Amino acid sequence: MVEDWEMLQSETLANYRIFTVRQDTRRSPRTGNVHNFFVLDAADWVNIIPITPAGKVVFIRQFRHGTAAVTLEIPGGVVDETDADPQTAAYREMLEETGYDARQIIHIGTVEPNPAFLNNRCHTYLALGACWKQAPQFDGAEDISTEEIDLTAVPSLITSGQITHALVVAAFYHLDQVRRQQPDLFNFANGRLSPQ
Repeated sequence: MVEDWEMLQSETLANYRIFTVRQDTRRSPRTGNVHNFFVLDAADWVNIIPITPAGKVVFIRQFRHGTAAVTLEIPGGVVDETDADPQTAAYREMLEETGYDARQIIHIGTVEPNPAFLNNRCHTYLALGACWKQAPQFDGAEDISTEEIDLTAVPSLITSGQITHALVVAAFYHLDQVRRQQPDLFNFANGRLSPQ
């Protein structure tokens, strides 16, 4: 059986705006050897899948500096200290990045983005009955466009490589599970999402 490794020391090496770099010194329970590990200590993240009454997903396109490319994604971001909880953060990110509101927000899953060196989680929410409410409110480092794409097109967007962000792919996996378990949430009568 695999056991937890004993923590001997933890030291913050650098503090950046969106994460801190930490070095943890731990002892292997199997060998007794001591090893150093680097951890990015980051706040939790959120993603939200807004779906309009007509069954369209509200996507965003934005330039990502890590890959130096424009990506097709869903709204998301960091859970700020001022957010009451991840759901509040997801709603805020959706409103800020798209200007869309929703009649119902449901938590559909949580993943650990990379437990090898990240200590945070990414929470995914579904926003049903999404409709445009106001102009988006981007921060100074954002340049985002929105587009509505039919929910049925999402699998081909993933398999064709048009959606490449791993956390977005994971979000749609969670959505697929919800659709299988609660199909009544996705009752599109006359091309419109029926109210629940």
